[in-house]
Amino acid sequence: MGCRVDLPGAYWDGVKTTPSTYYEWVDKTRSHREQRDEVLKPVIQKVYAANYGVYGTRKVWLAMNREGVPVARCTVERLMGLLGIQGAVRGKVKRTTIKDSKAARAKDLVRRDFTPTAPDRLWVDDFTYVSTWSGWVYVAFVIDAYSRRILGWSASASMNTVLVLNAVNQAIWSRERAGAEISGVIHHHDAGAQYASLAFT
Repeated sequence: MGCRVDLPGAYWDGVKTTPSTYYEWVDKTRSHREQRDEVLKPVIQKVYAANYGVYGTRKVWLAMNREGVPVARCTVERLMGLLGIQGAVRGKVKRTTIKDSKAARAKDLVRRDFTPTAPDRLWVDDFTYVSTWSGWVYVAFVIDAYSRRILGWSASASMNTVLVLNAVNQAIWSRERAGAEISGVIHHHDAGAQYASLAFT
């Protein structure tokens, strides 16, 4: 069944109908989920605004259920994403790339082309952080850009040169152990102070 909309006045299978009839039909064809979403969105916005825009998914979900609006947490999360709202983030945002303005920076041999033609042509370094009960743990890793395989990794409570050196050394050891030729590998990393240190060069 087709519908050609040419408002004012619409044709539904060749029969002229009014715009209000067309929109009533559209409303009826919307799924139950879409209809429920339209009811929940204003409630989420109201709870969010009433709490100064700091509530995240969990607190908005709890507040809605407290107020007698039964809704799943995943639904609140999805709709908050669609509405473009999120809760306030506590504390400072962790930065893992802190440039050392005094240190000499290596040339960018990759020039933003991360598509090598074979393994062990380009290794990419980076690290991230994970929150644990004991505090932050930093994890450095070396990835082969061709195979996307993690060749080496290291974890530490400190974000320092030893962390990244251990990951690189593990990558070298694992590839040499496998009999790979790595003398021509390009090792790419960000401009963080850990990579600009004398020990790393």
